[in-house]
Amino acid sequence: MTDTEIEITTDLVRDLLREQHPDLADLGIREVAGGWGNQMWRLGDELAVRMQRMDPTPEFQLNERRWLPVLAPRLPLPVPTPVRSGEPSARFPKHWTVMTWVPGDPLDCSSISRGDHAADALADFLGALHVEAPADAPVSGDRGGHPKECTAGFDRFFHAVVPDDLADDVRAVWDDAVAAPEWEGPPLWVHGDLHPANVVVSDGTLSGVIDFGDISAGDPAWDLAAAWVVLPAGAASRFFDAYERADAGTIRRARGLAAMKSLFLMLMGRNGDLGLPGGKPAWGPAGRAALDRVLRG
Repeated sequence: MTDTEIEITTDLVRDLLREQHPDLADLGIREVAGGWGNQMWRLGDELAVRMQRMDPTPEFQLNERRWLPVLAPRLPLPVPTPVRSGEPSARFPKHWTVMTWVPGDPLDCSSISRGDHAADALADFLGALHVEAPADAPVSGDRGGHPKECTAGFDRFFHAVVPDDLADDVRAVWDDAVAAPEWEGPPLWVHGDLHPANVVVSDGTLSGVIDFGDISAGDPAWDLAAAWVVLPAGAASRFFDAYERADAGTIRRARGLAAMKSLFLMLMGRNGDLGLPGGKPAWGPAGRAALDRVLRG
């Protein structure tokens, strides 16, 4: 059995806690649906165990351990904060982390009904996050750069799932993003992976942001794509008004990246419908709705 085939069970999680953090081992443990690179288990009422699963390296968890304690205190929405580190062992040869639990329902299993409030909340959050990153901040190989660096990925998603009747319009949005000017400011902190499964909702609005494995220094357009990928129809304009710092070129890049992210969600949804590993059936409808919002501008 390879590492990626190790079955992560309640008994395994409890055994690991007994070995490395015995004071937490008697708390209730229950699996949390979702997750791809990592599998989540609720630990008591206030904690969660994040188990490395599909991620090929521990880099993503180590980034969260290093940087979330630095960033979390100044962010206006709750985010998971590491409280204990689990190291590879004979029982489980990968990393795992005990983190604070962020209450709410993932957006791919819920909806936003208070669009204006959510737009303001997201703008406040990203305004606080998007500050100049330090020199030792991680740099992602596939996130944070100009859209022109992602043409191969876009083309792969485009040919796999774009509806025929939308192909020309989607391609036009992407081409416009590729033609947009480069980000000229310093590399900023970016979440890098804002989509419906990585934000949580309570009372019809955003109540938290999760999964910071891709936290890195780069172009804020990667996060601003959430104006279409996360927020409901009609909320993008209010979001950009509240955010205040996005020029026309950044919005063009963000819209193109939103189109790419939408196609990725659609592909993951299709894979889920086909029962393929890592597929997420709920992501398909979320991706198609996001793509419609992108095309409406």
